[in-house]
Amino acid sequence: MAETMSVSSVTIGTPRPLESARFYQRLLGWELSAVDPPPEGVDTDAGWAQVAAPDGTAGLRRINLEYEQEYTPPVWPSVPGQQRVTTHLDIPTGDLEGSMRRAVEAGARPAEFQPQDDVRVLLDPAGHPFCLFRSG
Repeated sequence: MAETMSVSSVTIGTPRPLESARFYQRLLGWELSAVDPPPEGVDTDAGWAQVAAPDGTAGLRRINLEYEQEYTPPVWPSVPGQQRVTTHLDIPTGDLEGSMRRAVEAGARPAEFQPQDDVRVLLDPAGHPFCLFRSG
């Protein structure tokens, strides 16, 4: 029988890893768990950072934020010929409107297009979309 595998983290490319990590730290209430500064002589925004969920948290446990020198924010919804969204985070919540306010206070902005009444699409400071959805 094949070994069961699991996903421990997701890595998101961004032009400012520490800024993005601090955003997800504020949004999710996770801790900034690791930071690798940029190599000497490289752009001061370069580097790597990680936020980690508190022990006992179900689901995804870590988000890694990795420097992308040639980063282009995705367009939501997709438009032919534009940078496409290749992945996004889905975040369940029991209080959709309250969670949306929290996300905006943390630095997100609502996307212009909202596809469903029980989902809110927001963009993180680097322009990555993520979805808050009503759970339960």
